[in-house]
Amino acid sequence: MTTFQKCSLFLLRITAGWMFFYAGITKVLDPQWSAVFYLKGAKLFPSFYAWLLQPDILPMINMVNKWGLTLLGVSLVFGIFVRFSSVLGAILMLLYYFPLGFPYPNAHAYIVDEHIIYAAVLLFLAAIKAGRVWGLENWCSGLPVCSKIPGYRAWLG
Repeated sequence: MTTFQKCSLFLLRITAGWMFFYAGITKVLDPQWSAVFYLKGAKLFPSFYAWLLQPDILPMINMVNKWGLTLLGVSLVFGIFVRFSSVLGAILMLLYYFPLGFPYPNAHAYIVDEHIIYAAVLLFLAAIKAGRVWGLENWCSGLPVCSKIPGYRAWLG
């Protein structure tokens, strides 16, 4: 990989990481935040998203939203566990996409909106092992504890 490619990949990882971190931490710090209104407005698979609104499920959904975004951002910024977190993040982005409706997720999009772009970027970062480029992946992979994690090479590094 050339220096320009490494710089570009690093900037993509850092900027995406900051965006996800900020989106998550603002939810974590806001005790009033809830996914209720987003889930209630689901246009595609409304019964599935209504099921997520159940009182015993909603707190888990809120926690996964808040901390999932925050930890995805941390993972990308520091370049550690990027493959694992990026795949989970792409799934999360698809779960955000479906309630918006298909094929018009918003007034200015046909099929593809920002959630699809985010999912594609995350899958790219996972595929190219972006944490190995100026991230903590190389350092972590050399630690004995990381070599003992089952599947570390396949999913995390």
